[in-house]
Amino acid sequence: MIEIKGLEVNLKIGNWLTEVERDFTHLDFTSLEEETRSQLRENMSLEEQIQLLIQVAVEKTSVEEPDWQFVAARFLVMFLYRQAGENRQFDASKKYGDFYSLIGSLTEEGLYGTYLLENYSKEEIAYLSSVMKPERDELFNYIGLKVLADRYLVRNFQQKVMELPQERFMIIAMHLASKEQNPVMWAEKFYEVLSRLELTVATPTLANAGKPLHQLSSCFIDTVDDSLWSIYETNSSTAQVSKYGGGVGIYLGKVRAKGSKIRGHKGASGGVIPWIRNYNNTAVAVDQLGVRRGAFAIYLDVWHSDILDFLNLKTNNGDDRLKAHDIFPGVCVPNLFMERVAQRGVWSLFDPHEVREVMGYSLEDFFGAEFEKRYQACENHPSLDSVEIPAIDIMKRVMVSAFETGTPFIFFRDLVNEANPNKHKGMIYSSNLCTEICQNMSATEWMSEEIEDGMIVTKQKPGDFVVCNLSSINLGKVASYEDLARIIPVQMRMLDNVIDLNMYPVKQAEVTNHKYRAVGLGTSGYHQYLAQQKIMWESEDHVEEADRLFEEIAYQAIRASMEHAKEKGSYPAFYGSEWESGVYFEKRGYNSERWEELQREVAEHGMRNAWVMAIAPTGSTSLIAGSTAGIDPVYAKFFVEEKRGASIPQTAPNLSVETTWYYKEAHKIDQSWSIRAAGMRQRHIDQAQSFNLYITPETNAKEFLELYMEAWKNGVKTIYYIRNQSVEVEECVSCSS
Repeated sequence: MIEIKGLEVNLKIGNWLTEVERDFTHLDFTSLEEETRSQLRENMSLEEQIQLLIQVAVEKTSVEEPDWQFVAARFLVMFLYRQAGENRQFDASKKYGDFYSLIGSLTEEGLYGTYLLENYSKEEIAYLSSVMKPERDELFNYIGLKVLADRYLVRNFQQKVMELPQERFMIIAMHLASKEQNPVMWAEKFYEVLSRLELTVATPTLANAGKPLHQLSSCFIDTVDDSLWSIYETNSSTAQVSKYGGGVGIYLGKVRAKGSKIRGHKGASGGVIPWIRNYNNTAVAVDQLGVRRGAFAIYLDVWHSDILDFLNLKTNNGDDRLKAHDIFPGVCVPNLFMERVAQRGVWSLFDPHEVREVMGYSLEDFFGAEFEKRYQACENHPSLDSVEIPAIDIMKRVMVSAFETGTPFIFFRDLVNEANPNKHKGMIYSSNLCTEICQNMSATEWMSEEIEDGMIVTKQKPGDFVVCNLSSINLGKVASYEDLARIIPVQMRMLDNVIDLNMYPVKQAEVTNHKYRAVGLGTSGYHQYLAQQKIMWESEDHVEEADRLFEEIAYQAIRASMEHAKEKGSYPAFYGSEWESGVYFEKRGYNSERWEELQREVAEHGMRNAWVMAIAPTGSTSLIAGSTAGIDPVYAKFFVEEKRGASIPQTAPNLSVETTWYYKEAHKIDQSWSIRAAGMRQRHIDQAQSFNLYITPETNAKEFLELYMEAWKNGVKTIYYIRNQSVEVEECVSCSS
């Protein structure tokens, strides 16, 4: 027993130690008591003493004894029970208080939306309360529980803890099930997979479900037309998106280049850089209620005349008036450019406005062989101005920026569009903030502005304003393919419900989301899965398992979407798609008996969702789930996480004598194995992956270039960050799922 002044304190902490020690008999609790006692000070409050006990347990976490992080989590959750009990006036020894009273009081305070009580009766809430399982709080490690408690559990306006972990999961489940014909049944099913940490929802869903302002989607992507109205309309729309916690992707490839004509005046245009700086200011100014600044990714085609200035946006050299340090640049790259790099050929840069004027078409509106034909026609046209530069010189600029800053992101536009199952309805120009979303895009158009009954009425034709609805299955919790078959149908239903329950910051996003009903089912815990299956990262077994595993995930996701379409109908743009024609299945070589049967069923019943898979980075949500992030290898088997000024030792998930050999660290891995596995996965993913490359200061230019070439040759659609061991990059929180 720790000797602490005051009987209440002595009993409280002593009881906690006794309870937790029963479940961790392999750990030395005597040393925990001694280290805590040595740091006690006179007149410490109970809260300070508990925090000290937690911190000592955290600091004992090591490769040899990883379970101390779970001990610390148990103390933290007991502390949360105590706080919630005081704030809600219930007996903390019972762990959870009355759920209906919580919903009622937080609804009255304006912290929950009224729709919870409108869709569920008192009796139904009592039943859902009875199926909550407080013991599942023991699944959290310390960092996971701390992130959940600090960022996502609802607190009152005095910042006192009101909600507990299982209540947050149940509120999310209730919200996402609220429009089902049997909402209680589906809320229970949704709660089961959430509370077991078998999947994670997107950060905005985790944060905003159940609340009055329930923006549930991660990212939004807009297309800018070559007009002043469109440039500023995008600025306004993306500001609204950022305000409610969404990440932003912007395609600027249609905007005329520096020196282009404006109303016939040569040299009048300032090009894309001034507008990017404007978007940069919006990202900084609209800071998501002070929680974090906005996050904007901006994409430009590699043939655009402003590409060289664009590639210097974040670097430390050059004119600071041409910088936008808070923007995440991405480059749209056709196959032809990569071929010219390989051949050390010449590349031509064009002004898109002049191409439209002289050639009568927009070069960016084409891909594949048609793009190549039109691009070469532009190169050969005597009246069209162009700048010729060795393709390898542009690639060097890409590499220098990536080596210094981790960006630009790379979007292989031909690979993306050739694989697009919905090309009958549009074009994919670029991706989002985390490079995993690939959906049809188009600019919103201004139609008219009139005065009606003393009111100014503006009419717009909505473009395809892309919305990312994300969730990730936690592969660290998957023991067999049967688990995938059980979890994924529930997960797909949750994702589809987000579309109908979302609060949209801008109307064009709502129109697009209902037109395509696109979702992005992804994965976290990939390296953990390999380690638990005893598969080395650098092995043929890994490449083969990547192929098998993601084919199975794709099969279950597509089947779930088809079954859902039977019940609720297909997405409106289904007819004419490669889902309907069967081309989607044929392109991927899905010719086994079960795939052929699924192809027939899809043709007959349709698909609920136009796109079904996208692999997001899952940075913060994988911490909560206690898994490895996205499809990434671990940085280290043991590391210290910095969270809000605290240093938190952490180990790779489920680290043991058996798994330690399979956790090779990211910067020590031969990246060719990562690229090959990514290429295998990509065949089964209808969108893309947040795929990072890891380099060290010793990586030379030839090796670095070869990684880009390998990724393209292996059919990887996008490249996210280049994670240089000596450079820190800012993580995307919006797409964590």
